[in-house]
Amino acid sequence: MWNKVQETVKFLQNKGIEAPDYGIILGTGLGNLVEKIDTELVLPYEEIPNFPVSTVQGHSGELIIGKIGTKKIIAMRGRFHYYEGWTMEQTIFPVRVMKYLGVENLIVSNASGGVNADFKVGDVMIITDHINMIPEHPLRGKNDERFGPRFVDMHEPYSKALISKMEQVAEKLDVKVKKGIYLALQGPTFETPAEYKMVKLMGADAVGMSTVPEVIVAKHMGMTCFGISVITDLGVEGIVESVSHEEVQKVAKIAEKVVGRLVEEFVKS
Repeated sequence: MWNKVQETVKFLQNKGIEAPDYGIILGTGLGNLVEKIDTELVLPYEEIPNFPVSTVQGHSGELIIGKIGTKKIIAMRGRFHYYEGWTMEQTIFPVRVMKYLGVENLIVSNASGGVNADFKVGDVMIITDHINMIPEHPLRGKNDERFGPRFVDMHEPYSKALISKMEQVAEKLDVKVKKGIYLALQGPTFETPAEYKMVKLMGADAVGMSTVPEVIVAKHMGMTCFGISVITDLGVEGIVESVSHEEVQKVAKIAEKVVGRLVEEFVKS
């Protein structure tokens, strides 16, 4: 892993990419947030050494380099999921690369199913904490101390300071946001009514199939994280309806303009 990360970092540095202020991982249907970036370079994943290639519809598979205001940005337009068949090492590989390019602040976004009865489809939720129920842990196995410690402090996986900052941005833009806990399951099936109920009983407000491994690995390397979810379907008692990936993408696309405004102002400020 160490050698592969350094090889990829060197390749990207040779492309002129150095010390971005923010790394951004764009989830399902949210890829068009790159419109907020003054783009300087676009690299398809297949051109980047050691990068997997996203297989999910709605995940373009590009690394976007540019600026939002005066801040340098490196953004993943399309992420890798454990359910696609990638190993956990492959799934979280880009986060390792971001760190060694100089990224200290990571923004993650996703589409998720809401289990909080106060949520509605299209809501934007700031992630305050998470529950990891993906059966493979990204740090399982021999630890490489060059990346981080064996046992990682997770008492604040999502920065309270950045959460407060985003709340201020949302108030300034007159955008209503929710806050809640995100639970990650393996996927790729959407949840059954009983599973939605389980998620709620476990104390979560939303459920999805990504994000948590990336944040765990970012914290392993001492990065600061901020997460945001778009509620694309509901699994609250009495309102569990059929859902498809196409419907999730459709809702996420509608919400992406709001999320784009929030993230743009968040980074600029």
